[in-house]
Amino acid sequence: MKFDFDRPIDFSNGDSVKWNRYAGHDVLPLWVADMDFEAPPAVVEALQRRVARATFGYAEPWPSLVEAVQQHLAREYAWSIDPEWLIWLPGLVTGLNVACRAVAGSVLTATPVYPPFLSAPQLSQRALIDVPLRLSNGRWEWDFAALATALRPDTRLFLLCHPHNPVGRVWRDEELQEIAALAEQHDLIVCSDEIHCGLILDRELRHRPFATLSPEAARRSITLMAPSKTFNIAGLGCAFAVIPDGTLRRAFRTAMQGIVPHANALGLTACEAAFRDAGDWHAAVLDYLRGNRDFVEAEISTIPGLAMGHVEATYLAWIDASQLCETRELRSAQRLFEQAGVGLSDGGDFFRSQGHQAAAGDPGRNFVRLNFASPRRTLRLAFERMRNATQA
Repeated sequence: MKFDFDRPIDFSNGDSVKWNRYAGHDVLPLWVADMDFEAPPAVVEALQRRVARATFGYAEPWPSLVEAVQQHLAREYAWSIDPEWLIWLPGLVTGLNVACRAVAGSVLTATPVYPPFLSAPQLSQRALIDVPLRLSNGRWEWDFAALATALRPDTRLFLLCHPHNPVGRVWRDEELQEIAALAEQHDLIVCSDEIHCGLILDRELRHRPFATLSPEAARRSITLMAPSKTFNIAGLGCAFAVIPDGTLRRAFRTAMQGIVPHANALGLTACEAAFRDAGDWHAAVLDYLRGNRDFVEAEISTIPGLAMGHVEATYLAWIDASQLCETRELRSAQRLFEQAGVGLSDGGDFFRSQGHQAAAGDPGRNFVRLNFASPRRTLRLAFERMRNATQA
């Protein structure tokens, strides 16, 4: 089947958070992480059949849905899971917050990172320890020595972004093994956000769920997954946690009580259809995103003052504008491009929790995140505007 990812969709006067931010303004929204493409036809058809039933009460997962998840994880990652390990959630961010509530003690993570990693500990009255990733020859890497040094006696939870948002890394087995060793040595639970695991762009790479490293890694793991990013159905609100250890699973369920609603019927329906019937769409969108990734990397390499590492996974480009900011004495790279008509994510949000003002020398002002899951013509126009902004 041919899927037309080049066809622009009119999001004006609609319910799109992404596009409504700049309603009435000539600004291309390339910020929040959802795609400007139609969802897989198999998912749309499944939703239409479900809506035709005209019943929308509280829903719970059914056997064929659980089977679809099991088959998907077995097929894609050689991961055999017990249905009892699954806990359904209305979103992955919910899972991050529940994990912080379920595991007592301070929380360790590395920056830059998806902003809820920084806000969830705070909202759960947990102390946050954040250690910078290391940029070496254009490649983002772990600083394992710094992680070990930063640990406190009460640290019990490590929040892992895998694949990484925003730097686009696919963590290799040896890197994951280092994290597993750190967790075992210091008795940490690893909550692994693997929502982008279906968006590996480099063909020679494969996603390795953290929990599959060893029985010990599985025992101390909370794996968060969802079809939302991979299949462009984020607004349907369906995710799940995979927790092999019974004691940890009970603590997670207890932390959910009274605050976490059921996943809704349409989200569950879409999840099954995505995993079971949308493989052709998935393969096609990955090919298109690879082309977009290559286009973005080529464009960035020709714009003075901008740089970025290679995007191995996700559809997000983490752009370093520090040279531009220094040359132009800019307070915010995001603001420069927004004024030029391109709405990008502010890098500061990936270094500091929401509500905290940037301090002097804050590295976040030098970075922006660009979502390239858009028709190619949108990206071409965006880079025309960005190039003009850097030359003005």
